[in-house]
Amino acid sequence: MAKETKAQRAERIKKEKEPQEVLNDIYRYAQTKKKIDQEDIDRFKWYGLYTQNRNLQDKEDSTLYFMLRVKLMQGKLDIKQLETIAEISKVYARGTAEFTTRQDIQFHFIKIADLPEIFASLQNVGLSTYFAAGDVPRNVVTCALNGIDSEQIYDVNAIVQNVNRYFETDKELSNLPRKYKVGISGCSKHCISHEIQDLSFNARETEDGEVFFDVSVGGGLASNKRIASYIGYVRPVHVLAVVKAVTNIYRVYANRDNRNKARLGHLLDLFGVEKFVEVLHENIDFVIKKSEEPICTPHEKRGHLGIHKSISDEDSYIGCVSKGAKLGADKLFGLVKIMKKYNASSIKASVSQNFVITDVDSKNASKMSDALEEIGILANPSSFRAKKLSCTGVDFCKFAIVETKALADALVEHLEEKFADFNEPISISVNGCPNSCAHPHIVDIGLMGCKVETEDGIRTGFELILGGRLCGEKSSFGKKSGIKFTPDRAKSVVEGIIKEYILSSHRNFHDYALEKTDG
Repeated sequence: MAKETKAQRAERIKKEKEPQEVLNDIYRYAQTKKKIDQEDIDRFKWYGLYTQNRNLQDKEDSTLYFMLRVKLMQGKLDIKQLETIAEISKVYARGTAEFTTRQDIQFHFIKIADLPEIFASLQNVGLSTYFAAGDVPRNVVTCALNGIDSEQIYDVNAIVQNVNRYFETDKELSNLPRKYKVGISGCSKHCISHEIQDLSFNARETEDGEVFFDVSVGGGLASNKRIASYIGYVRPVHVLAVVKAVTNIYRVYANRDNRNKARLGHLLDLFGVEKFVEVLHENIDFVIKKSEEPICTPHEKRGHLGIHKSISDEDSYIGCVSKGAKLGADKLFGLVKIMKKYNASSIKASVSQNFVITDVDSKNASKMSDALEEIGILANPSSFRAKKLSCTGVDFCKFAIVETKALADALVEHLEEKFADFNEPISISVNGCPNSCAHPHIVDIGLMGCKVETEDGIRTGFELILGGRLCGEKSSFGKKSGIKFTPDRAKSVVEGIIKEYILSSHRNFHDYALEKTDG
């Protein structure tokens, strides 16, 4: 008998159990403390669980620890939910907690025995880990300012709720070929990185005041490194129907024999965009109207940091960056305390691992910002810190080969010291492996984990990637520079790049990076 392939195994174990059975298994293992079957561990992804690396685990500690991802609908946490997240971090996760690029939050050092209590705490405040990972529709990303931004084009709250309801109730969606990422935004600044979503909708207002949603399909990173194809526009009332149709096409036609070719973008490449749109029209009862892709906000101008007035005359929002390698329980509790003091009720995570405090009395916004800075939460970060991304890294991720979080923060602090007057937005990503979780190919400066040949032999380190940029059809993926280095040289290497750019004749870093990698 032929050996079962990785793809065959994945398809088999998804078919053998339903999500509810997997949840029952989690509770059973928690109660009995029996050794967990490896295939059940893989199914645990439906509920946001991954086994984690043992790097930070004591040698004498044989416990099987998990990373647990909590799905935040539209990135939102009210004050009660935020307190619960902080408490889970403190009691069950050794103080760990970090926002992700899909507006989720995740913990480490989670034990199977603690999951019933954790799940109960989450459920009590309306939070869940269901479909936070695995071959399923992941969290639908949207603008962190939806509903409060005076410059937004359309409030997508009702649309996103309907899409989430569809994703959570259609049982067939627990077995997609691979992960599936959707974004829906009414933001005027294109802040959800629609170019790398499997399926995305961006609101656009016509000259006569009518609103449509531009539809893009097939974006992705890593093995599916592809800028999404713009296929036209639809009315708001048709967004859900397009989601259902595209999702079904993906479920039925995508490659299930090779997991490296199983994303929606691979199907687009196989079909061709025209055939894909033809098949899509066979599954809907309206026409996706064609047009030229509209003008898109460049990546460096996207984001919602700082203090700004909201749609309410009396309220402001504060877009924040957490200073330090990780967020953690202490900072979360500090945030809760400050929010209570200034009567703010909720936050929203963004796709840039940052967050927005949504409702601050405008009279107190500046004072609140000062209080936040005292606990390492910045409303006015440097041009290097504002767009910093980093993945989980080797501390916890089994795919990573190098530490990322602490290095990213140390690198930013070094650049802030060396270039105190530098004010051009520079996006930086530190990624521990080739899987692109921290998006190193779409930033100005990407550090991607790799093996480095040194005088002392092969060591782990990074390769420098330069020139990534999202801007609709003008987007470009960063290119490998050929510059490889060990972590201890990261500061000097990136410092050298910034110095070289400053001394060059280029008007912006992107142009400099393109010339450097082309040369």
